[in-house]
Parts: sequence; structure tokens; C-alpha cells
Amino acid sequence: MRAYPPALPPHLVQQAVASALSEDLGQAGDLTSQATINQQATAQAMIKSRQAGIVCGFDLAREAFAQSGAALNVETLAADGDAIEPGKALLRVSGNARAILSSERVALNFMTHLSGIATLTRAFVDAVAGSGAHICCTRKTTPGLRALEKYAVRCGGGHNHRFGLSDAILIKDNHIAVAGSVAAAIKAAQAFAGHLVAIEVEVDTLEQLREALDAGADAVLLDNMDNPTLVQAVAITEGRAKLEASGNVTLERVASIARTGVDYISTSRITMAASPLDLGLDIDISG
Repeated sequence: MRAYPPALPPHLVQQAVASALSEDLGQAGDLTSQATINQQATAQAMIKSRQAGIVCGFDLAREAFAQSGAALNVETLAADGDAIEPGKALLRVSGNARAILSSERVALNFMTHLSGIATLTRAFVDAVAGSGAHICCTRKTTPGLRALEKYAVRCGGGHNHRFGLSDAILIKDNHIAVAGSVAAAIKAAQAFAGHLVAIEVEVDTLEQLREALDAGADAVLLDNMDNPTLVQAVAITEGRAKLEASGNVTLERVASIARTGVDYISTSRITMAASPLDLGLDIDISG
């Protein structure tokens, strides 16, 4: 049975949708619908997939129609994380025609964007299946949409790295440059955080890896290392810390990275390079 990720917090959904609708409608509202459709006209419409993939974003689509102010009736016909084929009916909405069309683009923008992320994430996850390595996203996300995009990664079967600077310690190369050394940065972080907070450090070389292990790092990010070097890193570590490979992680290369024995593989591609999944909304004129 597939495990579903925790639902998005309602207040984040409401805020994201309200901002998107405000951006789209402006002060005057949907001029085209006002000009061409009777205020009392009703319609039924369906969102369908035009492409195979992993669907995501139903909460946001429902909220977009809910914030129309017209008491639209919305029925979802699939769930976040479902694998879908072209032509799959995903959501049915009925009620005031102007309200449906005024909310259409915001609903589709969220669903196509998040479904694209979930779909690309699933491709990476499938590529490393059976290896024991986990695919993780990074902090490279669209400003203001991080929680939504990280949720989409989960819907695709991936794992979330830290959400922001405030919830984990990851010592990177610039921190090391200022602190003076890998060991100095780790020791300072340990003194600051105490024993209950895990500390990860980014390293570029095997020498830095040894320094990080000797200093007691809980996890080590192996940055831009080729596969033979990753194999050496796993052998050197001998399970003393979790290892995360990052940098130049492509769909073509990710399976070979996983075979080196690292625990995690992080990539910004799943959030920053995913193409939108092609979905569309059409008015049902059959009746």
C-alpha cells in the first residue's frame, strides 16, 4: 500500500491561493468572463490529464474554486501521489460559470507545477529503487512556494531535506572558509547546538571527509564527487556518519550514484527543472 504524505497545512493553502487569485484578478476581476457570460449562467467543467505522470495539488485546486465566492461544487476523482494516464478525469467542478473560469488558471497553475515536480521526483526514485538510497530535494525552490514544492516531492516518493535555515545545521564551504577549517566549524556547531541536534557538513575532498568524521559530524554531504571517489568515501566512513551525495545529479547518472552505497542523494533538479504536467480544464457541453 502506498504511503501518502501528511496533508498540506490549510492556512498555507489558503494563503497561497489567495495571493495567486489576487495576482490574476487584480482590482477589476475577470473582464472577459464579465463581458461574455451572463452573471447567472451555470456550467460543469472537468480537469483532465493530457499527459502521464504523478498528480499533485488537489487541495490548492479545491481552494481556488472555494475562494471564488460562488459556492461551487467540487468533486475530486483522484488523489495526490496517484499515477495517472492521459485522459484521466481528475476533478469535476460545477456551478456559476463566471466563477469557474475566473478560478481555472490558478487551480491549473498549482496542479500542473506541483504534478510536474512529483512526476520528475518519481522518475528519480524509480531509478534508484532497490539501492537503499533516498532521493531528497534541496532549498532551491520557488520563493514563497517551498512548502508546496517539498510536499510535491513527497507525493513523488522523495524525501525532504531541511525546510529552511532555521530547522537544521548544514555547514557548507563558505561557513568552513570563515570558521577556518572543517573541524573548527563542527566543534563550534556542537558547542552551539548541544547533543540533541544533528550536524551535517559539506566536504569537497576525502581529506575533508576524514576531518569531518574525526570531529564527530553526524552526516556528511559529499559535494560534486565522481563515483569512484564516492565509493572510497563510503569505505572510509564505515557507517560512522550518514552520507549524502550532491552535485551533478542527473536522471541518467543517479542510479550509478546510488550503487556507490551513499545513504541520500540530493538534487535541485526535482524542484527547479521539472516541466509542468499537462493538465487542462474544459467545459462539459454534452448536456
